[in-house]
Parts: sequence; C-alpha cells; structure tokens
Amino acid sequence: MPKTVEFLFDVGSPTTYLAHKRMPGLIERTGAEVIYVPVLLGGVFKATGNASPVTVPAKGAWMGADMARFAKKFGVSLNMNPHFPINTIVMMRMLAGLVGEDPFPGVVDVLFDAMWKGRKNMGDPAVLAEVLTKAGFDAGALIAIAETPDAKAALKTNTESAVARGVFGAPTFFVDDEMYFGQDRLDWVEEALL
Repeated sequence: MPKTVEFLFDVGSPTTYLAHKRMPGLIERTGAEVIYVPVLLGGVFKATGNASPVTVPAKGAWMGADMARFAKKFGVSLNMNPHFPINTIVMMRMLAGLVGEDPFPGVVDVLFDAMWKGRKNMGDPAVLAEVLTKAGFDAGALIAIAETPDAKAALKTNTESAVARGVFGAPTFFVDDEMYFGQDRLDWVEEALL
C-alpha cells in the first residue's frame, strides 16, 4: 500500500507554490498519495510568533534569489507577485470547504498559478472572481463556499491542528508523524515515502 504525505499549504506562499509544482513528479516517482491540507499561514504565524521572511530585508532578498534558483532548477515559472503579501483568507476558506470535492485540485492549480505565474492581486474579490470564471468555474458558487460556517470552521480547525503538531510555516509536510518544513526538503520527503 502506498504511503501518504500531508501537504499543509497556503496559496499565498511562493515557496509553497514551488512545492505544489513539484508534487506531480514526486507522486510519479513514489506512487504516494498527497493529501492537501489548507491552512491559513497568517494564523499559523500569529499563533507561533513567526513572520514572513520578507519582513527581514536581507532574508527577503536572499529568499527571492533562492526561489529563482529552485524555479530554474525544476523548470517552474515563478513570477514574484507585486501585490505580495496578499490576504488569502477567502481563498483558503474556499479550499477548506472544497476538500474532497471534484473541483478541488483544479481550483488549487488555478489559484496558485494566478498568484505566482499571473501575478494577480488575488486578495481583490473582483480579480478572484474573474480568474475563477476564466478558468471555467462558477466563481459565485465557489466564493460563496468561503462564507459558509463549515468552510470557516474547517480552515480554523486545520490551522489550529497544524500549530498543535508543531507547524510554524508553509509548506509543511508530514510522512507518518515526521514533519518536514520547506520546499527545499522535498528530497527528504521523497526518501521517507520510498
């Protein structure tokens, strides 16, 4: 029976976008099942006292160069979003409400690509609706999911559970009970899956 990897993510993280783009190769090589777990990165930061690396100018500059190296190495188109950081709560609630539903993987792809390929201001409700509509989704129905009590509760529970497990940022992966942080740890995740 193939192993599973939990992938805790927020579409507002460029390093998480890089990890997402590498998932198909990891699945192909390992046969593993990837379980996407939407979390609110801002909530994780608040609960753990962490902050985005861009809040430290030297670290932010280094990370930009490092992400560009990873994107080039793995053939991923990464365009830093001029609107970053973007409030992702509506998108992440929407995704928390969609987990297990047929549109989930496609919506995840569309949101990540709009953020980190298309450089869209996805915190703007009109832009979010336009992106979803152009991708062939019913934007009104998807955005309405974000306002449901179930979706709100699911995202809150995911985020609180993540913090309780020691998560302090994204992307974070779990194979069995072993935690791996950062897209640059995917080789270790792959080793654990094999």
